[in-house]
Amino acid sequence: MKLLLAEDDAMLGASMEKGLEQAGFKVDWVRTGNHASTALKTQSYDVALLDIGLPQIDGLEILRQIRSQGQHTPVLMVTARDAVRDRIAGLNLGADDYLSKPFDLDELTARIHALARRQAGRGRPNIEFGRLEIKPIEREALLAGKLLPLSPREFDLLLALMEKPGAVLSVEQLEDQLYGWEDEVASNTIEVHLHHLRRKLGEPWIRNVRGVGYKVVEVV
Repeated sequence: MKLLLAEDDAMLGASMEKGLEQAGFKVDWVRTGNHASTALKTQSYDVALLDIGLPQIDGLEILRQIRSQGQHTPVLMVTARDAVRDRIAGLNLGADDYLSKPFDLDELTARIHALARRQAGRGRPNIEFGRLEIKPIEREALLAGKLLPLSPREFDLLLALMEKPGAVLSVEQLEDQLYGWEDEVASNTIEVHLHHLRRKLGEPWIRNVRGVGYKVVEVV
């Protein structure tokens, strides 16, 4: 799952980035409102974490801009401001959730997962597709109840495909889900991970749609 983190406090931002990455998220961290606005216009994110007190453009104005442009990226406002009027302003502008500093990292990750589920139209935390089950919070994948020995990249790849079972994702879309903008990605990296993932699944769960991309299909 790919996140935009917009936080100008260097110490807090570094701590959040490290903690979220350890929880399995891919994080693009920016420190100004201008950079956050540009990132949201040019990149695709599962959830955006916006601090209200960003320099240049504050979080509320960024939220107003993206919602007026019809962008539906789930937004969690993270801020030191605890006034009721600030929470009301953010919610009225289209924020999906609100968390005041200081906060517990486990609560933050739980709220992120909840926003992603809501965006995908899922009520349950786990994703099930036939005999395959993904547990995003525990970062586990099971086939017919048996735990699959997946690497972190292989798990992320399977999760990306399972978010919308049957939908075809291009190599570029999969790269966007698995890597941040500072990562260097070799041209065949996704294909290599897919090869190993297919071997571990042991059945033709992942189908190549020639010239388009890949999708997960149910194997009875």
